[in-house]
Amino acid sequence: MIPVLDIHVQTLLESPGRRFALDARFTSTTLRTALIGASGSGKSTVLMAIAGLAPHARGHVRVAGEALLDSAQGIDLPARARGVGLVFQDYALFPHMTVEQNLAFGLCRLGQRPDEAQRARIDALVRQFDLGTLRTAWPRYLSGGQRQRVALARALAPQPRVLLLDEPLSALDTVLRVRLRAELAEMLERVQVPTLLVTHDPSDVEALAQSVVTLDEGRVGHAGPAATAP
Repeated sequence: MIPVLDIHVQTLLESPGRRFALDARFTSTTLRTALIGASGSGKSTVLMAIAGLAPHARGHVRVAGEALLDSAQGIDLPARARGVGLVFQDYALFPHMTVEQNLAFGLCRLGQRPDEAQRARIDALVRQFDLGTLRTAWPRYLSGGQRQRVALARALAPQPRVLLLDEPLSALDTVLRVRLRAELAEMLERVQVPTLLVTHDPSDVEALAQSVVTLDEGRVGHAGPAATAP
C-alpha cells in the first residue's frame, strides 16, 4: 500500500543562543494524522518543510506517492507548485480583503480577477462552508467559527494534495473550542483531503485524527493509530 503521507524532512535552524536540528521521519496510511509534541519540538517546522517554506529543508515529502521534495532525485517543488493548503492557528485572513476575495486569493494570480471556472469554484466553496451571507464581509467582523470556515475554505480553494492545520483551535476559548472541534471534524470528513494536524490537545487527536505522530526535540518518537497515542 502506498502511504498517504511519506515524510522525511531535515533542516537546521540556528539563531543567537539556539541551534535546532530537525530530522523527522514518518509514514501514515490514514487520511487524517495528528502531529503532537511539546512546544519547540519542531511540529510547525515539519509543516513548513512540507509546504516548501522551510529554508534548506532536505529529505523527501510524498503525498499518495507523488514527490513534492526528494533531495536524492533533485526534486524540490516551489511552495506554490506543491499543492499544499495551509491553515495557521490565527487563520491569517487578509484583513484588507472580503471573504470572497480571501477565497479567490489561492486561485488567481495577484491582481487578476477570477475567471468563470474560478468563480464557479468560489461559489461551490461558499455553499459548502455556509458563507453565503458573508461574501462581502471583512474578516474583523467575523466570529471565531466564521473565520475558521473561511480559512479552511481558502486553503481548499485550489484543491490541494494535502491540507496542513497548525493548531487551528488553540486561539479559542474552551467553550468555542469544543463546538468548533465538532464542526471541523465534520468538515474534514466531508472534504476527504489528506490532512496533517498539529495540536497540543488530546481532545483534538480523539476527535479529528485517525493516526498520530509524536515529535520530541526534532525526532519522531511514536507513529501509529490514534488509539495508541501516548
